[in-house]
Amino acid sequence: MMIRNPHRPDTHSLLNITVVGHTNTGKTSLIRTMLRSTEFGIVEDAAGTTRHVEQATISADNEPILNLYDTPGLEDSRALFAHIRKLQAASKLLLPAQVLEHFVTHVSVNDPLEQEAKVIRQVLRSDILLYIIDVREPFLEKYRLELDILTQSAKPIIPVFNFTAAHQQELAQWRQHLAAYRMHATLEFDTVAFTFEAEKRLYQKIQTLVESYYMPLQKLIDYRAKLWNQLCLSGAKRVAELIVNIACYRESKTGKNSQIADSLAEDRLHDFVRKAEQRCLHDLLSIFNFSEKDVAMQKIPVSNGQWQLDIFAPGILKAYGLDVGSAAAKGAAAGAGIDLMVGGMSLGAASALGAIAGAGWSTFKRYGDEIKAAVKGTQWQCADETTLQVLYLRQKHLLKKLMHRGHAAQDTLLVDKADSEKLPDQWSQLISILRQNPGWHEPSVTRNNNPQYQEIEAKLVGALMDEG
Repeated sequence: MMIRNPHRPDTHSLLNITVVGHTNTGKTSLIRTMLRSTEFGIVEDAAGTTRHVEQATISADNEPILNLYDTPGLEDSRALFAHIRKLQAASKLLLPAQVLEHFVTHVSVNDPLEQEAKVIRQVLRSDILLYIIDVREPFLEKYRLELDILTQSAKPIIPVFNFTAAHQQELAQWRQHLAAYRMHATLEFDTVAFTFEAEKRLYQKIQTLVESYYMPLQKLIDYRAKLWNQLCLSGAKRVAELIVNIACYRESKTGKNSQIADSLAEDRLHDFVRKAEQRCLHDLLSIFNFSEKDVAMQKIPVSNGQWQLDIFAPGILKAYGLDVGSAAAKGAAAGAGIDLMVGGMSLGAASALGAIAGAGWSTFKRYGDEIKAAVKGTQWQCADETTLQVLYLRQKHLLKKLMHRGHAAQDTLLVDKADSEKLPDQWSQLISILRQNPGWHEPSVTRNNNPQYQEIEAKLVGALMDEG
């Protein structure tokens, strides 16, 4: 993304798109969402936030494709409409677009319609207009007047319906009203409840209206689709890495029956799990370009990059749709979340291996630590399966929320109940294999090239990407 002066002369070869509409309909929000950046403009729940024309350039693989122009709201459409009617009556030989040119050329500084003149001036310089509509508003006279004025510019107009989630009846009414203006090429683009398909359809509609830019726009569509898939895949891989990281992690448990030492080991394990999840949260926000500054602004339940809801807090299992009646669930909810293991193997299996330690070097090389642990009575503490379930479900829920969150969203992002999320197929077997490979705790060439690890990672990533 580049932000430049809208009056520089080097923008003539790019497609120029102006975002227009009444105040507080979501014009700046649309551009933020298209840029996937919270840095553009100012978004507030107040009228007249944007006071000047602002520009951003969207590129495909470092090649600039189009300019987006954010404009002030048309605050006094009635006065503007009346003024233009007077100009038309006085200049009957001028075409409607020429009347608008006359208006912006002769408007004076500090004129009551100075802000509207900024909008019309940019409209006349543009190739296409995106008219943003808050469907929650009824079709009032001010919108009719705005449409009358904008159509006089002779520029292609795409009405963009914002805030469509849970407002389908109002959306249908708006479609009917716009049909009277012969505007049928409308688009739903909710800047809060984002979907990449809506962004793709927006570019495709623009293609049909400005065919001379068809190929550059197609390049942009292909590039953005590739980039979006990479973002989602990176997020899923980061969550899979968290599960692997914690499932393979172990803390030594002393065999001397020392409650203090065992308690310290449990504390270290809990601390490791909490910090690992916090790092994952931070990385997911970074992948989707939501910074910690934006987190504070948007009231996501995070403080300084950390979850406010502790993974071991009582009641968290119920929030994630897990069986709070089971013994394992009660243990995790109480802050335990610990399994006693011998390297991820059951104690019985490890003892059996210890009895046949002479079976061969390959067996000893693979399970040497476990065999020695079985002989010496050493145990390890690992995060239990219920804790891993909570981690997976919570991160999958968060990932889905981030994939569908516009960068202008101001509401609280709730990552609470995740009982609609599904665990991967053969979840228990996957976790068991991870526990039996503590060497996979950290990334390495050996781990990443291991076919069994690759299969587990693919299953976790596939389940995270599945939105069905």
